[in-house]
Amino acid sequence: MLQATPLGDGWILRHESEALPASVPGCVHTDLMAAGVIPDPFLGRNETDVAWVGRRDWTYERELPAPALAQEQTDLVFDGLDTVAEVSLDGRLLGPVRNMHRSYRFDVTGLSGRLSVRFVSAYAEAEAVRGRLGERPAAYAEPYQYLRKMACSFGWDWGPTLVTAGIWRPVRLEHWSTARIARVRPLVTVEEGTGVVELAVDVERTRVEAPLAVEATVAGVRARAEIEGAGGTVRLRVPDARLWWPRGYGEQPLYDVELRLLHGDDALDVWRRRIGFRTVELDRRPDAHGTGFTLVVNGERLFARGVNWIPDDVFPSRITRERYRERLEQAAGAGVDLVRIWGGGIYESEDFYDACDELGLLVWQDFPFACAAYPEEQPLRGEVEAEARENVVRLMPHPSLVLWNGNNENLWGFRDWEWEPRLAGDSWGEGYYLGLLPRVVAELDPTRPYTAGSPWSGSWRHHPNDPAHGTHHSWEVWNREDYADYRLSVPRFVAEFGWQAPPAYATLRRALPGEKLAPDSPGMLHHQKADDGNGKLERGLARHFAVPDGDFDRWHYLTQVNQARAVAAGIEHWRAHWPVCAGTVVWQLNDCWPVTSWAAIDGDGREKPLYHELKRLYADRLLTLHPRDGALEVAAVNQAAEDWTGTLTLRRMSVEGEVLARAQVELAAGRRTVARAGVPGELAPAGPKEFLVADLDGLRALHFPVPDREVACPRPEFEVALAPGGIRVTARTLVRDLLLQADRLDPDARADRGLVTLLPGEEVTITVRGWRTPDPETARSALYCVEPTR
Repeated sequence: MLQATPLGDGWILRHESEALPASVPGCVHTDLMAAGVIPDPFLGRNETDVAWVGRRDWTYERELPAPALAQEQTDLVFDGLDTVAEVSLDGRLLGPVRNMHRSYRFDVTGLSGRLSVRFVSAYAEAEAVRGRLGERPAAYAEPYQYLRKMACSFGWDWGPTLVTAGIWRPVRLEHWSTARIARVRPLVTVEEGTGVVELAVDVERTRVEAPLAVEATVAGVRARAEIEGAGGTVRLRVPDARLWWPRGYGEQPLYDVELRLLHGDDALDVWRRRIGFRTVELDRRPDAHGTGFTLVVNGERLFARGVNWIPDDVFPSRITRERYRERLEQAAGAGVDLVRIWGGGIYESEDFYDACDELGLLVWQDFPFACAAYPEEQPLRGEVEAEARENVVRLMPHPSLVLWNGNNENLWGFRDWEWEPRLAGDSWGEGYYLGLLPRVVAELDPTRPYTAGSPWSGSWRHHPNDPAHGTHHSWEVWNREDYADYRLSVPRFVAEFGWQAPPAYATLRRALPGEKLAPDSPGMLHHQKADDGNGKLERGLARHFAVPDGDFDRWHYLTQVNQARAVAAGIEHWRAHWPVCAGTVVWQLNDCWPVTSWAAIDGDGREKPLYHELKRLYADRLLTLHPRDGALEVAAVNQAAEDWTGTLTLRRMSVEGEVLARAQVELAAGRRTVARAGVPGELAPAGPKEFLVADLDGLRALHFPVPDREVACPRPEFEVALAPGGIRVTARTLVRDLLLQADRLDPDARADRGLVTLLPGEEVTITVRGWRTPDPETARSALYCVEPTR
């Protein structure tokens, strides 16, 4: 039987004349931090002080032990090397490597001695490739498109520039005889209620003449097949297989699959995975509105409630299985059912996809290309194909994976960002997205759909970012317009949109120790990577609120409120237009360090008000009020499996709390549908002292006819008292967007809700975890709400 020996211990990192202890998996930056050579680049402006690390070459070393096992072959296996290196043993070159996104295997049978992995600076390699292949345009000045490395290592408009190197995934010795399993490609389908598993097996041999067979089992079903030469196929049928569903649509049954490679009665190797039975289609048929983009799972058409995912740490080797699980549980807890793995990051570890399988989170997987023209010549083309073939097969067992996507924004960039004239006919990646990658997916994984890019209209006959065709990225609003303008169009599928806000207060205090916080203080500006980010924050805020002058705490609160309001404006509008619009994917769920960004969960894992707003926006049932065709409309969005009927109560109220007019409307929304009704004219609020309240089955929607800065509210008054596990707030006046910033009570404290608006006499109980010394006056100091402009 194949046996593995982990090689995680005993490594050193060569730094000048020193041999520093090294962690594997790990990277140069984390090893240098552990040794006290560099400060934490996440704190203050230390990022700038450690920029030299990315310009150096680095060497990892350890002793490779003599094999103690009587096997015919020993392989040295690296699951991930970041990025360009030479692997040597006692000065003998085992081989060069040049791709972070794939694994490497070297035959070291009978060998031992000093193992060395010498990494070349990623900058040096990228600049050398650029010199050979020529300049290619990109969204950023860094040369990330010239090598197969996580693009956001080179910085992004939410990330630091920390260009690292290292053995970032596990390394081991594998000892085997006669033959081993080189690859298993599982095709999992459903045929008329029967689960079908077809396992295509590739083997590597030391003895060509040895007779081999494979035996597979799943759900009590067993099948056997002979291996001819280097491969074979075994097929199993599972009667009455239980279907795997996305969360909110059903359960997530998973089945263990085991495949054993046999030589006579001897088991030589074994492959084990978990699978789920389900079907997935992407409906891109043209219709009266353009070209659709609707995911269909097990025959059920979905409105995708999505978030974009970036690497959860700029040093991915630090992300543990527990951390993946925590972050993805947060996503599921917010009502998310789809996670898009963005193309400037990585193919994530098995831990990520395992958690998605268990939680019922659909995964949209970008191939790692983002915001740049990528050369298609060697040495890149061969690496792209090798990494695609490896990762497509590696991820195929996961039922959560439902879509392969060729790139992020590169087709759009070619058309709109002046790339075409600058390229003057040079390659830029089109051959990957419209040729190589769809061919690889069609050959290896025909059970899943492929789309060439995001955004992408489906062909060059339409603009790549045409909202009427395929996927759309909506960035004009954040960059130039008011978020109310989300309501001016109904894209078929909104794959990116978002609004910035700073992280939680405790996250800022940790990241910027000793700094007097201000929107433009040195540390705050360093941890704001977007072009004119603070300017866009201020202009977006000024359209709705009076911008606080010199009051950081109010600025911090209001910018977080504005983020939640902006995202709500988009999702409420687009969900109300299902099935024309078939999904929203918020930019973004998470952060890779402490930063002002579009994230709902900040770099320390703290939930912004946007996160809690997503719970409302992505719930199965959503009640909305919005302008339409010069009048007000109420929409009851029902994504639940049951019909939704009830009596809607509408109240036109004064800001002092008086009910000026009232009406009741019967609404009925069938399963997975939207019910709409016009608001009677006499209930439409007018001027700065009125607003509309809609209530249905415990859900509420509010509409104010003027911007917040013009609403003539009385000064908010409320009482605060301790309640079991938290606090109770009772409103004496209208209290708008009340927020408990629990991390101001204790850095470890978390509240169970975000923004809440209370009418006079209403109360809310806010549960708080991790608050060690509850006190109502301290709680009051951490409560914020919208105040009238004076």
